[in-house]
Amino acid sequence: MSISPILQLLKEPIATARGVRLLLWRDDLVNANLPGNKARKLKHNLLAARQQGNHTLLTFGGAYSNHIAAVAAAGRLLGFRTIGLIRGDEPASGAALNPTLAQAAADGMTLHYLDRTAYRHRAEPEFIAEQLARFGPAYVLPEGGTNDLALPGCAELVAEIRQQVDFDALAVAVGTGGTLAGLLTGLAGEHHAVGVAALKNGGFLRGEIDALTQAAAGQAFDNYSLQTDYHFGGYAKYSAELLDFIQHFQARHGVLLEPIYTGKLLFGVLDLIAKGYFRRGSTVVAIHTGGQQAWAGWQERFGGKG
Repeated sequence: MSISPILQLLKEPIATARGVRLLLWRDDLVNANLPGNKARKLKHNLLAARQQGNHTLLTFGGAYSNHIAAVAAAGRLLGFRTIGLIRGDEPASGAALNPTLAQAAADGMTLHYLDRTAYRHRAEPEFIAEQLARFGPAYVLPEGGTNDLALPGCAELVAEIRQQVDFDALAVAVGTGGTLAGLLTGLAGEHHAVGVAALKNGGFLRGEIDALTQAAAGQAFDNYSLQTDYHFGGYAKYSAELLDFIQHFQARHGVLLEPIYTGKLLFGVLDLIAKGYFRRGSTVVAIHTGGQQAWAGWQERFGGKG
């Protein structure tokens, strides 16, 4: 049931039984050309790139990265040259690119490859300086798009949701922590936020999130929790249980999740509801941050969703 084109009521038996109103914010539908939270992270970075006179964006990511896909699309739409430094070995001569990289290349991104040892240095100033010396002047976007300028775009989401519904808690998947940090700055200490970590041993992300909000808002917030038990083995790891959940969720609600972020988010939120984490009578908004482009690569690697 849709309350608006981008806000959907999820009629889940466990939520009804626990007296929790569960809604899904479809951020994947907000911008058809550049869907999901990556567009929000890029918004103020691209403004800064323009103001600084940069015509090239240089960034990092894995071979199936939503961020790589988004930067390439943004470059095509807004007239930036884009360079992607991709973790892993360069494909053999004549070998087809995976769907994510093929689309990035079609959007005009120049792809270069870094072995895993070199890739570990991606955030180090000296390494970045070496890449700029190699490729020329560019505006550098970190892996995942998370930096200080990513937060204001994500913070704007809080006001957008408030315009449509009064809520008690927001829930979002966590990769690098930028989206959750942005939501916290938008909430400004009011209400509650839940982050569901998509990677194993994600407890360190609390320090990353607090550092981001400290830099952006001058404080760390305590009105959030970081849930680290729903990673299903780690980043981009999955199980038959998770894939079954995604399939049944789509059948019930007509919404396609994916196994890297949003599938884990909704699985985790429903489990937290079952455990009584949210008080009876509360309204919880889970945020669908997009990422469906990953399914094409998933099907290529694993032969389908199941």
